Amino acid sequence: MTNHISANSILPAHREDIELHTADGVTLVGELARPLDREPVATLVCLHPLPTHGGMMDSHVYRKAAWRLPALAGIAVLRFNTRGTSSVRGTSGGAFSQAVDERYDVAAAIEFAEFADLPNIWLVGWSFGTDLTLMYGLDPAVAGAILLSPPLRFSRPEHLATWAADGKPLTALIPEFDDYLRPAEAAERFAAVPQAEVVPVPGAKHLWVGDAEKVLDEIVRRVAPRVPTPLPSAWDGPMETGDASAYADRTVAAFEKG
Repeated sequence: MTNHISANSILPAHREDIELHTADGVTLVGELARPLDREPVATLVCLHPLPTHGGMMDSHVYRKAAWRLPALAGIAVLRFNTRGTSSVRGTSGGAFSQAVDERYDVAAAIEFAEFADLPNIWLVGWSFGTDLTLMYGLDPAVAGAILLSPPLRFSRPEHLATWAADGKPLTALIPEFDDYLRPAEAAERFAAVPQAEVVPVPGAKHLWVGDAEKVLDEIVRRVAPRVPTPLPSAWDGPMETGDASAYADRTVAAFEKG
């Protein structure tokens, strides 16, 4: 039976709750979703938006990635709550650290993926998560990174310079109507990274509401280029439905300028 894939559709995958243990002794909660019937072709390590403004591992783009990409694209999705962040999965230890101690969280996630023998590891940062990616994501195990709505708030020019020198692929998806960094300015800022690909997304906003499918397609094109895109909008097989009410009060994922 063919079913339309909606915002709350959960496609088959092997999903397990995980814990990450940081070098400074904090335990973080998360989930790893892997393809049910094959080895993954790539792995996404998701770094979520600002937790003080609702960002978490269940922020909608990451939730949809975990619910769809293992089945549709053969991609493993690792998402977790950074220190002090809560979601349906639970609350990670520690306290929000303004992108300082979160360096240990990023390292723990990459280390988990590496030790689990997950292939072709890519970081996907969103908003605050893009700063963490630029500041702490250049690990030998990481193949490249994708930035969603990068505000370049905590990260600095020296972090862009480090990515430039390393040469690893870096893609920035920039909403046309972003609250913090729009396409023209993004092109100027990321010019410091010769290999950076800046992709303007017409009509999109910082939170990507209504544009998650575009984001997932762009991610898949970079991390698993052999997978046809756009991804299917229907699924011929079993499908579950997630509980949207669990996230109704956690849709804000931006932060105030300052």
